Amino acid sequence: MRKGITARGVLGLAMAAALAASTAACSKDSPGPAAPGGGGSGSVGVDLPRADSDFWNAYAGYIAPKASEVGVQITGPTNSQNDVQKLISNVDSLVTQGVKSLVIAPQDTGAIGPKLDELAQKNIPVVSVDTRPDTGNVYMVVRADNRAYGTKACEFLGEKLGGKGKVIEFQGALSSINGRDRSEAFKQCMTEKFPGITVFEEPTEWEGSKAQAALETRLSTDPDLKGVYMQAGGVFLDPTLQVLKQRKLLFPPDDPRHIFIVSNDGIPQELDAIRKGEIDATVSQPADAYAQYGLYWAKQAMEGVVPKEGPTDHGSTVIKLPNGFEDQLPAPLITKDNVDDPALWGNKQ
Repeated sequence: MRKGITARGVLGLAMAAALAASTAACSKDSPGPAAPGGGGSGSVGVDLPRADSDFWNAYAGYIAPKASEVGVQITGPTNSQNDVQKLISNVDSLVTQGVKSLVIAPQDTGAIGPKLDELAQKNIPVVSVDTRPDTGNVYMVVRADNRAYGTKACEFLGEKLGGKGKVIEFQGALSSINGRDRSEAFKQCMTEKFPGITVFEEPTEWEGSKAQAALETRLSTDPDLKGVYMQAGGVFLDPTLQVLKQRKLLFPPDDPRHIFIVSNDGIPQELDAIRKGEIDATVSQPADAYAQYGLYWAKQAMEGVVPKEGPTDHGSTVIKLPNGFEDQLPAPLITKDNVDDPALWGNKQ
């Protein structure tokens, strides 16, 4: 314990506390509900959401090189294994190690809110990659427009099927904003534009085994299935192709027996499957840009920068959220017509 604090020292501490309280009060006028750190430097704590997805493994591979490119030091990364309690534990550990900001990707976007508010009170800004927390203060969300994923998938399948037929949809976890956005947009689009298409919604919790079981069951009851929407190719691609191969249902796109498949992620395996004619399209989630701009915004937060709404210099748009900001990155639809585009991150692996 420190000794010998004088009356002048006590007065100084009181004045410092009053100044801090005044500064905090002024910060409420800032458009950012999650106050930036303002320290200017420090380590960024990184947590990976899972290791059983080709997409997230690709994202993990970009963390170190993008950290060097952006100019930040990272602590971790830890891996929360698709478990929100594990994520909270990992975050607590990273904070104990002295990180000044965090880059995380909470898969359960409802349960993480209280922890985000706790971090905001500690003045540790959080960047959420790919998922938008339902509640809780967040400095920045870095993600693409996930409703557009569902809409693009619907329009592609609807046009290919001529507005008729049966489609199976592998829904992501509905506890996740991404699963809800993709599912709701896909359903709305099908209902409004292609009412002649029957959609079988299959909840999967982002688990490939559940998608595989659902597809096997559906093909037994509805052998005339004509379309598949996979909300995450990183976990659904292999089991889907495995089932179709076992049932001898993989036909080239120009064969009338072809089952049209559209996916989400943009991983190299999907691009190869498009080239082979095994699937028809995917919406590319930019794994490289997720890593780069997740770390970029973490650095901005440590430097005390308050985000501004509007277009950015990296082809995205920053929008205001009730609990922070969101940097909406572009996510193109990939088909056989543009699958070889060298700009696609899946072609850089």
